[in-house]
Amino acid sequence: MSRENRVLLWMCVLVAVNQLGFGAMIPSLPLYAQSFGVPASAVGMAVAVYGLARFFTAVPSGQLSDRLGRRPTLAIGGIISAIGNLWCAVAGSFPEFIIARFVAGAGAGLIVTTGQIVLADITTPERRGRMLSLYQGTFIFAVGIGPFPGGLLAEHYGLAAPFWAYGVAALLATAVAWFAVSETRDMGKNAGTQAMGPKLSFIDQTRLLTSKMGFALISVIVFMGAIVRTGGLFTVIPILAKDRLDLSVAAIGFALMLGSVSGLIAAYPLGWMTDRFGRKAVIVPATVISGSSMLLYCFAPSYAWFIVASIVWGVAISALGTAPAAYAADSAPPGMNAAAMSTFRMIADAGYVAGPLLLGLIVDLFGAVAALAFAAFLVMMSGVAFGVYAPETYKRKAPTAS
Repeated sequence: MSRENRVLLWMCVLVAVNQLGFGAMIPSLPLYAQSFGVPASAVGMAVAVYGLARFFTAVPSGQLSDRLGRRPTLAIGGIISAIGNLWCAVAGSFPEFIIARFVAGAGAGLIVTTGQIVLADITTPERRGRMLSLYQGTFIFAVGIGPFPGGLLAEHYGLAAPFWAYGVAALLATAVAWFAVSETRDMGKNAGTQAMGPKLSFIDQTRLLTSKMGFALISVIVFMGAIVRTGGLFTVIPILAKDRLDLSVAAIGFALMLGSVSGLIAAYPLGWMTDRFGRKAVIVPATVISGSSMLLYCFAPSYAWFIVASIVWGVAISALGTAPAAYAADSAPPGMNAAAMSTFRMIADAGYVAGPLLLGLIVDLFGAVAALAFAAFLVMMSGVAFGVYAPETYKRKAPTAS
């Protein structure tokens, strides 16, 4: 097995363990926050503060991964994530819970951002879509399967139990990062891709990247996608499913798990399409499908339709996890993997912050259906803008006749 494939394998193991714990607390998070006696907008704060921490740690993650190395940064993130989630489980008040969520989010930010930097280090444009699809498929599957055991834990052992599970998973992820994942900081240097790194400061690299039309527009895509995911899926949909369809936490978790299984099945074919037909050919349709899934959730008349909406969402989020990341990595000039992927993650995490607060407020004022319809509109319009104005970064060349 090549060094690149070994790194990919262990990164998939790491992200599977860590995101299984993250997924376990998704069904119970809004209900756990509500148990402190707060309204929907405050429930959104419990989700948003996690993204706020990730937002603040995105760029420092890139800087640390360049200075300390990718492997130590991943391990530090795992330890911080474990501390934050175990603190969430024992929080005695809503303000304390919010602080603990911030700590957990800071650890997650280090892991998620550095993970994408590692993938940028070990991939080339020709294989990037397929390799990222394996990583992203594992990521989505672990997040999606987590709600089912997490829902069962919450029903049998209380709403705090999934946070205990996430804390333990984060410690296991730390062990994988430290003992199994190889350092990749030198891989780009050996290939000559770090040639420009020393010539520009990290801030100057970020300015150069954000001045590019394509990079700016793909950042809008992930920003809107994060609003839909964290504001819609994590905040509004569990409450909507409980109120309109009277679903249990375990039933919600099972439906979300089926969606993630669908995303896992679709991941590699979507990665192949990203490498074969170009990044835009996958990104633009995926935004439309993503928005459509939110509308399906809005008007699902039964549990069966709720499952259909989850499956549509799972396929869309699989595409939006792989192709935009490949596009962002393509956009990185030589030596700027850390700057490109940390900036990309920072903008996505800004949506993580805005989504729960914005959609939670709309729920309080106009209802859950209006909130999801608004989220669908945002992500679809971002896809249209990207389709019209963004340049293609990679398309496989047709073989030439000899």
